[in-house]
Amino acid sequence: MRKYRQSPDLILLGIAFTLLILGLTMVYSASAVKAASQFGDSLYFLKRQLLFAVVGVGLMFAVMRIDYHFWGAWAKLALIACYVLLCVVLIPGVGLARGGARSWLGVGAFSIQPSEFTKVALIIFLAKYLSEHQSLLPNFWRGLVRSFLPVLLAFGLIMLQPDLGTGMVLVLTCVIMIFIAGARIKHFVMMGSLGVLGFVGLIVSAPYRIKRLTSFVDPWQDPKQGGFQIIQSLLAIGPGGLLGFGLGQSRQKYQYLPEPQTDFIFSIVSEELGFIGASFVLVLFFLLLWRGILIAMKAPDLFGTLLAVGITGMIAIQIMINIAVVTGLIPVTGITLPFLSYGGSSLTLMLVSIGILLNVSKHAH
Repeated sequence: MRKYRQSPDLILLGIAFTLLILGLTMVYSASAVKAASQFGDSLYFLKRQLLFAVVGVGLMFAVMRIDYHFWGAWAKLALIACYVLLCVVLIPGVGLARGGARSWLGVGAFSIQPSEFTKVALIIFLAKYLSEHQSLLPNFWRGLVRSFLPVLLAFGLIMLQPDLGTGMVLVLTCVIMIFIAGARIKHFVMMGSLGVLGFVGLIVSAPYRIKRLTSFVDPWQDPKQGGFQIIQSLLAIGPGGLLGFGLGQSRQKYQYLPEPQTDFIFSIVSEELGFIGASFVLVLFFLLLWRGILIAMKAPDLFGTLLAVGITGMIAIQIMINIAVVTGLIPVTGITLPFLSYGGSSLTLMLVSIGILLNVSKHAH
């Protein structure tokens, strides 16, 4: 009879709390100037983020106590509910538009982003489906294509908002899960070729994406519009040097760097805490992903393994895309940095995801 550990992965829990505290600190530091200017309250963004952090931590501990198999039983219903929300958010007057994307639903003074819930729901559904139909994966149509259908539906609804960054995270996460489950590499090559053509089509179909691509190649060609964000981001990262200007001493947050508390918060980290501070954040992320991989390897069944792989993959992809954007390695796309960026839906769902990982770790053998 197998023996399972009863305590969660305390190292993962400690890393998550460290990132959360660091994130709250940096959200305040990055947003204080903007909050005071727009709302007359330098704590405006911090208070909201702190509220979601408290809710998220409570949910994390609650989820940690629930056997992860429970979520598999409700996976299909949860995913259907997310599809409905993704449709509702597209209704004019109901969905809230920010930054050119209609991605939010208002709830009182707050708003939620259905695409964030969809990522977690799809991970759970796909982990359940793949664990029950693994034998079909070597078959291209009955295995790989059928597995991708719910992914493509979610991606299509998200692209109607449009939100390419979130769509990329969702698709790449599911690709990792399907590959780990046992799909054939040659099938991925076939679908990957179609995916590249589709990706090019998405870029060509939207003029603003072409503009982002040309700005990425040479941001100084259009420094006041297309290349503005990446130039301001690099002007924050570069001067930070080894030790940075000190916590709260950023210059780029003074109306230079757009949304410094969200997508470009790593630029503020680099500017204020320098190379050492930025490296510390990256080490924390590396350790978190390492614990996630260990949990996946030690899970007692395929469902637990794929669930841990999906959550860990989602976090890893978001980190890589965000860091690549702020450092100018890829064109600008809106992706939050897990635990650090301002955003209630993102933070809450990230903490819930960690709670699921912690429960899987309790069953490790």
